[in-house]
Amino acid sequence: MKQISSIALALAITTSAASAQEDEGTSLMEEGAKLFFRGLMDEMEPALRELEGLAKDMEPAIRSFAEEMGPALRDLMEQVEDWSAYDPPVVLPNGDILLRRKKDAPPLDSLPPPEEGEIDI
Repeated sequence: MKQISSIALALAITTSAASAQEDEGTSLMEEGAKLFFRGLMDEMEPALRELEGLAKDMEPAIRSFAEEMGPALRDLMEQVEDWSAYDPPVVLPNGDILLRRKKDAPPLDSLPPPEEGEIDI
């Protein structure tokens, strides 16, 4: 009986010591993560402040672009149902922008057929 009780006592002490180490390990891990992210924020702070200043400088230009191009982009978004059916835009040397449909894209049923003499590019 003495052996069983001493084994049970040793097991209980070992288990409690292991759980205490796990708790310390978790808190050490948490503290390490906090220190890591705090150091990362300290390193990034000057770049973030510079980015904030740049955003303030660009705000009028972005607002102007949104006011001028907003309606045209809205119309384009209404006309194009599925952007995944198109390849990335290609800019030609003369400045033209081509939006090519992918070869495996479904046919355009919603568009009317071209009129006589009209060329579909």
